[in-house]
Amino acid sequence: MKKIDNILVTGSGGVTGKAVKRISKKYKDKHFIFVDSSDLDLRNFKNTQSFLRNNKIDKVINLAAVSGGIGISLKHPASMLRDNVLINLSIVEACVSCNIKKLLLTLTTGMYPENSKLPLIEDYIHDGEPSKTNYGSSFAKRLIEPIIRSYREEYNLNVVGLIPSGIFGPEDNFHPEHAPMMPAIINRAYDAKKNNTNLEVWGTGKPLREYTFSEDIAEIFIWALDNFDSEKPINIGSPEELSIKEIIHLVCKKIGLDKKKIIFN
Repeated sequence: MKKIDNILVTGSGGVTGKAVKRISKKYKDKHFIFVDSSDLDLRNFKNTQSFLRNNKIDKVINLAAVSGGIGISLKHPASMLRDNVLINLSIVEACVSCNIKKLLLTLTTGMYPENSKLPLIEDYIHDGEPSKTNYGSSFAKRLIEPIIRSYREEYNLNVVGLIPSGIFGPEDNFHPEHAPMMPAIINRAYDAKKNNTNLEVWGTGKPLREYTFSEDIAEIFIWALDNFDSEKPINIGSPEELSIKEIIHLVCKKIGLDKKKIIFN
């Protein structure tokens, strides 16, 4: 009888982690173990190493990250850089020492240079400065690409990188100060509708964004456990691009907020 792999999914409190948890039950050939930051501080190498050993982990999907909207990125660039680098270095070191069969690391399209040509392709990762609004977390995510190459070369670790675009779905982070763009807009549009007030949006609304449903991203991560082994990170998000203005109009249409109530600041 084939052994069922123990698969650790970190960052299970995030929108993608929750999506993996929802769909995991249909994968009878895999046993998933879900942790978030309250269960395990991935910045701590020794604790991470002990967890992998004690739970006899075979493969890891690392979705853990310190993230948030523009507000938190602007206020805490050093913290975002430090914590995200520590998380990824700790998990790769622990995977090497525990002979993990496969490690999936998560990058983001937000790390690409601010003025990259569209559509975004993987060769553009290091071709220029990321946006000043999130440069700390962006450089931390970029570092994953050389981490993958170097740990594969020196330690023969089967580590790969997946690059989702913006992600939306159930159980997202709707915190009024820390939410990323999509849930923040939904939250504020809902409040504007309920209170009959205007919806103020930062910026012109012209920049383009790509969004993918969280359960589609979750399916791709589980697929990659058995089917993707390249040292080159791969974009896995939807290629459909919408302006922020178009996204906000779609949200407001669903909520029933008149477009005349939207003010682009």
